[in-house]
Amino acid sequence: MALGARATILHADLDAFYASVEQLVDPGLRAMPVAVGGGVVLAASYEAKAFGVRAGMPGRLARQLCPGLRFVGGHFREYQRLGDQVVDVLRDFTPLVERISIDEAFLDVAGSVHLFGSPVDIALEIRRRVRVEIGLPVSVGVASTKHLAKVASQVAKPDGIVVVEPGREQEFLDPLPVELLWGVGPVTQARLAATGIRTIGELATTSPRTLQRLLGEAVGHKLGSLAANLDPRPIETRRRARSVGAQSALGRRVATSELLRSALGYLADRVATRLRAAERAGRTITVRVRFTGMRSVTRSVTVPAPISTTLTLTELGVELAGAALADHPREREITLVAISVSNLVHEPALQLELPLDLDDERLRPGTASGSALWALDRAVDAARARFGRDAVGYAAVTFSDLGGVPDEFRELAQADRHTAQHARGSP
Repeated sequence: MALGARATILHADLDAFYASVEQLVDPGLRAMPVAVGGGVVLAASYEAKAFGVRAGMPGRLARQLCPGLRFVGGHFREYQRLGDQVVDVLRDFTPLVERISIDEAFLDVAGSVHLFGSPVDIALEIRRRVRVEIGLPVSVGVASTKHLAKVASQVAKPDGIVVVEPGREQEFLDPLPVELLWGVGPVTQARLAATGIRTIGELATTSPRTLQRLLGEAVGHKLGSLAANLDPRPIETRRRARSVGAQSALGRRVATSELLRSALGYLADRVATRLRAAERAGRTITVRVRFTGMRSVTRSVTVPAPISTTLTLTELGVELAGAALADHPREREITLVAISVSNLVHEPALQLELPLDLDDERLRPGTASGSALWALDRAVDAARARFGRDAVGYAAVTFSDLGGVPDEFRELAQADRHTAQHARGSP
């Protein structure tokens, strides 16, 4: 943090957003334990969380923990509509709003204090307006950096406000658990705890070399910087997508060719569909494979012409994953696969090519085979738009065992993850 920094960064985070929307849509659910989902808990209200119900938990276990739990299917259009309304409220106070997911955003109010009062006054008014005009609870953190404001909003939950005054940042951070840091999940938390690091203060005093050996160079450097509140990132109001990707946790699975084709076919379908919806295509395809022990490897390839076809992306993904596994023959089990497309360009229409018998013809969308795949995907997209996503699909997607989450919720989550990855950046 620079000397003389002021606490003018706000992080507004809607509380238990999906479940809160359900309680807003159906007033009969208010003050009741609510879970969005069915076979799997996608989101839970604070009343349900009090019984130990958590997102990602099997529905059967959730019902055992909370016998009075009410499951609802989800109003996905309402999630988007109400999330957009909250962002509109935030923009009434400043144009410097960086939305990082459907239910949270950063604001820089340094230029707004002469109009609306202090940052704390602005935070209080935001909370009042969102509650009165929209009907949702929101927690707000106020601090001098984005990272610190986000941590403050987590401490403020539910339905509160926390202000971290300049000069007292480390005093605020040090006693907090490490899992409040952006990017610390259960696996990273367990690794840190195994070495006696449980608080942000303990993390901040750990040598960079130790953290990098424990977590890897990039993650170790990032978390060490965040623990010391070193975060110079400004608010970014506009950010063009630089890549589109999806990932899936697999548990511990033997890395068979059948698993790779099923998993990557499923993910490629998501990614390619999103590319086509945005009239985008990309030339660089990257696959990440994570082994047991959190060790990951990536492989990428840049093709001659931008692609957005599902089967081409699947084929390249399987080839890249196979290459990664071939380079690590001792690794038999994998826990996660991911695929992304970058080097994006605008692709509103298909440009046909002459049949020149080039070696890379299978990767070019304008050739006879490529244009057939291009047309097939658009036919699938049109059928899904009219009859629903389950109406038609590729076998690898239809028979994949990676489902269980409604497609509407998955698309919201993927969009959130994509935005958040760009927002995190490097501190």
